[in-house]
Amino acid sequence: MPRIAVVDYDMGNLHSACKGLENAGAMPHVTDSATELEQADAIVLPGVGSFDPAVQHLRARQLEAPIKQAIAQGKPFLGICLGLQILFESSEEGQEPGLAVIPGVVKRFQPEPEIAIPHMGWNQLQYTQPDCPLWQHLPLHPWVYFVHSYYVEPSNPSVRAATITHGSQTVTAAIARDNLMAVQFHPEKSSTAGLQILSNFVQFVTTQQRSKYLSITS
Repeated sequence: MPRIAVVDYDMGNLHSACKGLENAGAMPHVTDSATELEQADAIVLPGVGSFDPAVQHLRARQLEAPIKQAIAQGKPFLGICLGLQILFESSEEGQEPGLAVIPGVVKRFQPEPEIAIPHMGWNQLQYTQPDCPLWQHLPLHPWVYFVHSYYVEPSNPSVRAATITHGSQTVTAAIARDNLMAVQFHPEKSSTAGLQILSNFVQFVTTQQRSKYLSITS
């Protein structure tokens, strides 16, 4: 059973994230310890709230460098909602610099006559990386649950793993690059599809563990 560190920085519903990971077969552990992030098999960064307080809280706990190091070293990583946005360089929501793991910015939805901001509720994913590990055993356009007024715009479109359409705007719903994956929606609130996505991440972690073990023992 993989040990997954769920980062505690006072910006997320940690109970829901942990419950979803437990149901997916993992052993989640809530922590704000850099040492425990290093020792974990994988890291999940959830988040609900505003951009500036999020990065401020991470930096106050001296977690920015350990998170970036873990990603750079190939540790499986999953960002959720605000945990996706703070991976980028900056946000229109605030003034603080982001973690800049992914080049790009966070933008606000543009008002339109018949769309709601925040974008709240169910929407269908359009895969742009069909082979992304998160999408295994899912239907072609699964429904998942969103609550957000801002969306990420990566400088390199190839990191997009899925998009959604809200009004006339097509925006990034998920990114994936090697060991790093992050989603704008809430898998822990997305019923069967969300549980499958979390299960897929846990399976990805397990596969990475196995590959690492075989490389050491061979």
